Amino acid sequence: MEKRVMTDSKRRRALTAASALLGGVLVLSACSDDGGAAPGAGAESSKTSQAQVDEAAAKDASEAQITIAPKNGATDASINNAAAVSVTKGKLTEVTMTTSGGDAVEGTLAADGSSWKPNGQLERSTTYKISATAADSEGRQAHANSSFTTVSPENSFIGNFTPEDGSTVGVGMPVSINFNKPITNKKAVQDGITVTSSSGQEVVGHWFNNQRLDLRPEDYWQGGSTVSLKLALDGVEGADGVVGVQQKTVTFKVGRNQVSTVDAKAHTMTVTQDGKTIKTIPISAGSPDNPTYNGQMVISEKYKETRMDGATVGFTDDDGKGEYDIKDVPHAMRLSTSGTFIHGNYWGKGIFGTANTSHGCVGLEDKQGADDPNTPGAWFYDNSMIGDVVIVKNSPDRTITPDNGLNGWNMSWSEWVAGSAV
Repeated sequence: MEKRVMTDSKRRRALTAASALLGGVLVLSACSDDGGAAPGAGAESSKTSQAQVDEAAAKDASEAQITIAPKNGATDASINNAAAVSVTKGKLTEVTMTTSGGDAVEGTLAADGSSWKPNGQLERSTTYKISATAADSEGRQAHANSSFTTVSPENSFIGNFTPEDGSTVGVGMPVSINFNKPITNKKAVQDGITVTSSSGQEVVGHWFNNQRLDLRPEDYWQGGSTVSLKLALDGVEGADGVVGVQQKTVTFKVGRNQVSTVDAKAHTMTVTQDGKTIKTIPISAGSPDNPTYNGQMVISEKYKETRMDGATVGFTDDDGKGEYDIKDVPHAMRLSTSGTFIHGNYWGKGIFGTANTSHGCVGLEDKQGADDPNTPGAWFYDNSMIGDVVIVKNSPDRTITPDNGLNGWNMSWSEWVAGSAV
């Protein structure tokens, strides 16, 4: 076998190549030691620079912290108390609130700049946008924005109440609330309703059905007292998925104590004020075929003149027409939902104080046109107010049901209290 031996020239070329390779490595190492960027050092430097920028920005940021309610994107928001803007570590400098259609909502900024709220009740099923600006003690500004939608009519309920705010009523006037949706959580709703009187009388509510709640004391209101109704129903769940939206206080006054007693058998009405008889008036009550209800009835409406059509209350002839249709009944005052009135009568002759001839109403002598103040019908109308009590006795008919009009006084106190949900 032949043995090959490396020549000197080949050995020198190999050593030269090795030296070059080692020299390259040393050169690369020298670059790294020389202060140049080693692998990954550029990214680290970029992070450091961004942190410095963020820190500088943070030092320049406003300390003011704005809070807007409801939260952005909220639905079914209250129309009363939901919308509000507040700030800490600063003062609000500008707040705008608009509907999604661009209509501005007026509001009030607190004197110290700490809060803002709209001036009035919002609309249901409406989307609102709020934009707020605040400044801290160094004048640096902060901004916040929010959008929310108020509760819809389908998901809310209201109570239509009587008597009206600021009115003066008779001693028999209950607070009557009719809800526009059935209430299943009666206790929760009744807990949100408070009625108080300056007389100190205890007031209790009674549910006639799932949409009507009346409240009254055990006896008639004291004459001259002041009664307040407070509705705190905002956000109260009246039924599954249905909440209240009302938040208000209503105040009314009670006038003199007037109670008028109709004796259907004697054909008279005795009017008392504060327990003293001030007038006795001949009347004509319901005929034997259509007698007047007995019981305590409260005047709920007054009309100087009105039309009375028998067809609207079930009195029709064989042709389906009303047994009567009087287009100008004078001085009419409603006593029941079913159509019982006490009113003037100009068409009856010689019946007052002697005969009962009506279809269930109580009639007083009067003049057509309701323009003679000296007639018994005009006198009683002028001296009566909504909430006055008219008691009918000695009629062959039954006692009126308590829910037929504002006539809960025909229920015993124990029965009344039993109908309360609280």
